[in-house]
Amino acid sequence: MSIRSILLGSAASMISFTGAYAADAVVAAEPEPVEYVKICDAFGPGYFFIPGSETCLKIGGKVRSEGEWYNAYNPTGKRGTLWHTRAELQLQTATDTEYGPLKTNAELRWDWNDGNSTTTKLLHASISLGGFTVGKEDSQYNAFIGYAGDVINDDVVYDGPYELNQLTYKYDAGNGFTAVISLEDSNSSSDASSYNGAWVTSESNHYAPDVVAGAGFKSGAWSFKVVGGYDSIVEEGAVKARVDADFGIFTAFLMGGYNTDGSKLNKYAGSNLDTSACPTNQGYLCGWGDWAVWGGVGVPINEKLKWNLELAYTDSKIFEATTNLKFNPVKNLLVEPEVTYTNFDSVNKDQWAGILRFQRSF
Repeated sequence: MSIRSILLGSAASMISFTGAYAADAVVAAEPEPVEYVKICDAFGPGYFFIPGSETCLKIGGKVRSEGEWYNAYNPTGKRGTLWHTRAELQLQTATDTEYGPLKTNAELRWDWNDGNSTTTKLLHASISLGGFTVGKEDSQYNAFIGYAGDVINDDVVYDGPYELNQLTYKYDAGNGFTAVISLEDSNSSSDASSYNGAWVTSESNHYAPDVVAGAGFKSGAWSFKVVGGYDSIVEEGAVKARVDADFGIFTAFLMGGYNTDGSKLNKYAGSNLDTSACPTNQGYLCGWGDWAVWGGVGVPINEKLKWNLELAYTDSKIFEATTNLKFNPVKNLLVEPEVTYTNFDSVNKDQWAGILRFQRSF
């Protein structure tokens, strides 16, 4: 047999073999398209689109552990050394609408205090759209004006209520002028029987909400705000005014408050001390009296270290001084030692308190 015949026969065999198995050839499936998380920067850093929707989500929170020491009674009536650990989880959403961003804010808190079982708390839960906010947030009596100093014990001298249900409208003119009006639940604070330290016996029939209103203006390094709150159960209230200034090398604030009846405690001019922690049997002496004043400075030492000081004094002769150092060794990690001195001149008693806080935010 010639070489030519052999080659022709081999070629024919290969063609026949290929044809016989062509129908059974395996075809690789097309891979499913991968849907990566898409960044949503329209509402600030940290937001991303929920896959398959037009809603943006931001996840945040913190883990905190701190040791505390009191040589007298702390606001809850305990003394000595305490240890407190906390975790918080915050979920925020935002969606563009024809009326502006539709937002929600939800925040859960878990606390562990000195061997007690873990307590869970719904810290905040609200919906906002077009300047309106409804749900549980801090009272606008505090949130709108800017709370007090940049210290942990900023409310040793009572500065107002915190978490409560509310219906709020905020106005921003875009030229530095802002305003707020808020209807706040008269019976929805964390301890309705004490109104966050106001020591007012709650009434089962509270027919009207409390009311908060305020206005402010900011221009350059200066800002001014005033806010007032009316307690519908006590039928009294309080007004606070605040000035802030940024001088570059340090910031400063001054805030004053006026109580419509200095012989009474109300929701907006009360006390943060438990009845067992108040050193006098005249409860209103642990509140403002007729007035209260706060002031403080913050001095950035370098990009990782800041020093803060807050001073406060009341008509009822309570003096408070708090100082701390805020140290950020790395981004989102805080180490904060703080010392507070409080004097109740009306009964010639004083106390010292110290806190060492470690906090990781995300």
